[in-house]
Amino acid sequence: MKHEKDKIDEYKPVVENDPRITKVGKFLRKYNLDELPQFINVLLGDMSVVGPRPHAISYDDLYGKIVDEIRLRHNVKPGITGWAQIHGLRGDVVDEEENRKRTKQRIDYDIWYIENWSFWLDIQIILLTVWRMIVGKSRGM
Repeated sequence: MKHEKDKIDEYKPVVENDPRITKVGKFLRKYNLDELPQFINVLLGDMSVVGPRPHAISYDDLYGKIVDEIRLRHNVKPGITGWAQIHGLRGDVVDEEENRKRTKQRIDYDIWYIENWSFWLDIQIILLTVWRMIVGKSRGM
């Protein structure tokens, strides 16, 4: 991504067609290769392969105003992929109202995953994630 010098302290989520994404970055994001460095966090035990995707700390309070149950996500390790992600709920969108709806749905999917976790559900999520990486499915942003 290209660096915006004037907005260092401001968190700005990446959205579809974001002008900060380079050509290499578009390729990496299209095939989800930008997630590979997070496997280091899995090996260190800080993350899981499957679980609720972590979001920027600065958005914790904002998302908490949208969905009260957001704190349930903190009961499990964050994951590289998850139930919400395989359903196309990745990242934020520019439209504020649409973003609220997607955020609520994403957190609801995360909570469903936590409440219904099983080894086989994790296997299903991993296989669907790999399939989408192979076919180059859009991030759904």
